Amino acid sequence: MIRLQKWLSAGGACSRRKAEELIQAGRVAVNGQVVTELGAKADPAADSVTLDGKTVAPDVQQKIYIMLHKPEGVVTTAADQFGRPTVLDYVPEGSRLYPVGRLDYDSSGLIFLTNDGEWTQTLTHPKFESKKTYVALIKGIPSPEALNAFRNGITIDGKKTAPCEAKLEAEEPPNRAKLRIVLHEGRNRQIRKMCEAIGHPVLSLKRVQIGEVKLTNLKRGQWRHLTTQEVAAAFCGPKSI
Repeated sequence: MIRLQKWLSAGGACSRRKAEELIQAGRVAVNGQVVTELGAKADPAADSVTLDGKTVAPDVQQKIYIMLHKPEGVVTTAADQFGRPTVLDYVPEGSRLYPVGRLDYDSSGLIFLTNDGEWTQTLTHPKFESKKTYVALIKGIPSPEALNAFRNGITIDGKKTAPCEAKLEAEEPPNRAKLRIVLHEGRNRQIRKMCEAIGHPVLSLKRVQIGEVKLTNLKRGQWRHLTTQEVAAAFCGPKSI
């Protein structure tokens, strides 16, 4: 017997956390009967599970893990109501994949795509504090005190951020600087808002690492499958900078 949350996520329908919402909303049925209890289970050998009337097969498909170098101007969703390009436009057609977490429309860099709901759940759940590394080109040269603000937490949207790491990598003319920033939060446009708060707006932003998995030499728009070691390494936080 398999819990419905695991059935839906393992079947590639959604993440386990999203599955809980769908079950409670009455959108999941077992053998034609709507089930809203989160502890409910089903038997792959005997039962049929549907989401919004469509059958979701149990875990019969091969797990797929992909890393993509997302270009700027691409949304991290499966579809976009405004017709903008999505990350799925860059991976093999027909793959039942979904992005792991988010990356801003106007940012570039590393993002994962998968059909493994449990892996997604672990990487995106706040309690696991999966660390992500970014390189930001900012306006102006930040002082040591400004960089310390990152380590102490910066108030954005009325709430203080968790301490993060920020290192000045280079100064670039005219009057610009490159920062390497490591976060384990995933708040909306967090780095851009933090840099704005210290008086150094972001000019460009690129995610270069998730856990111990690095973007390396993938060009914008290119993708490849993750290795078995990288699938495990995505959970690890990068060493202190």
